[in-house]
Order: sequence, then C-alpha cells, then structure tokens
Amino acid sequence: MADDKIQTPTSSAGIMRFYDVSASKIQLDAKVVLGIAIGLVLLEIILKIAMR
Repeated sequence: MADDKIQTPTSSAGIMRFYDVSASKIQLDAKVVLGIAIGLVLLEIILKIAMR
C-alpha cells in the first residue's frame, strides 16, 4: 500500500524555486523602501502644515 503514492516532479509541485534569476538590476532592501515611503509621508505632512 505504501508504494501506491503518486509522485509529482518537484517543479510542478511548486517546491523548486530559482533564486539566481533576477528580473531587475536594481535591488533595494525592504527597509530602504519603507524608510523612503515614511519619509515622503512625513514630508507631505510637514509641507501641508507649513503652507497654512
């Protein structure tokens, strides 16, 4: 009974991943992107307060 298992290739089962392929030459850390976004939001808030 144990030999009746269905064997699927690892690529079709979604187990195999390719980490050496990158679509972009520009790679930023998530912390950098988050910092830029927070900085832009704070800048916008400061400018809105200053323009009153």
